[in-house]
Amino acid sequence: MRPPPEPAVAGLPVRWRPRALPLEPVAVAGVGPVALALGQRASRAGDAVLASWTGVAGPDVLVLLGASDSLPWVDGAVYLGRDPLAPALLLPCALEPDVAPSLLERALLAGRGHAPLAVLPGTGVLVSVAAAQPVARASLMAWLTPPEAAS
Repeated sequence: MRPPPEPAVAGLPVRWRPRALPLEPVAVAGVGPVALALGQRASRAGDAVLASWTGVAGPDVLVLLGASDSLPWVDGAVYLGRDPLAPALLLPCALEPDVAPSLLERALLAGRGHAPLAVLPGTGVLVSVAAAQPVARASLMAWLTPPEAAS
């Protein structure tokens, strides 16, 4: 029996395999329920730690960037690092693409947003973190509040 196909990243069918040497984490990301758990965990961080992060968020995704030892731990989150062969991408620390990282970088940057791009292979999500802003507790709490609860 074949394993299920991996989600394409930005329409590109890329397979992923374990990295021989993991990358140093510079970001953590979550999609769906993992994003919510990540946001809830981040909201419990102290003010100094929260102020040390930058981030981007969307309706169903959260990416936090910061020093590896400060990033929150959440089950199912993807920890991202920089591969020197594809510096414009944030790639999973424990996985590498089955194609040359520089080729993947070139393909993903071709008209698909501004670098750096966070690549989340398990879900096929690609997120530009170029507009990452300092994480403010008020903004994080607003993101965590469902729209119907805010009215």
